[in-house]
Amino acid sequence: MAHENKVLRSIETPDGGRCVDIFVRPDATFGFEEFRRDSEDVRGWFPIGNHGARIFGTEEGAFSEARSKVPWLEDIMGDAGQPD
Repeated sequence: MAHENKVLRSIETPDGGRCVDIFVRPDATFGFEEFRRDSEDVRGWFPIGNHGARIFGTEEGAFSEARSKVPWLEDIMGDAGQPD
């Protein structure tokens, strides 16, 4: 049986070229990854952050670390943790 992560939150840049996914694994741990896509490449999103293997005990822990590691994410998030 294949195990898949469940994406809880996906935040995109305004131009749609990058995103960060916050996810929960089947073992109830949390993580995040940064992705990019190029409009001329029809294959879709590619992981670029090398963060996906990091393990967090809570969704908020993963989200907080994502904000500290992905510079553009902090730029587009409001004080309440929601996109502006």
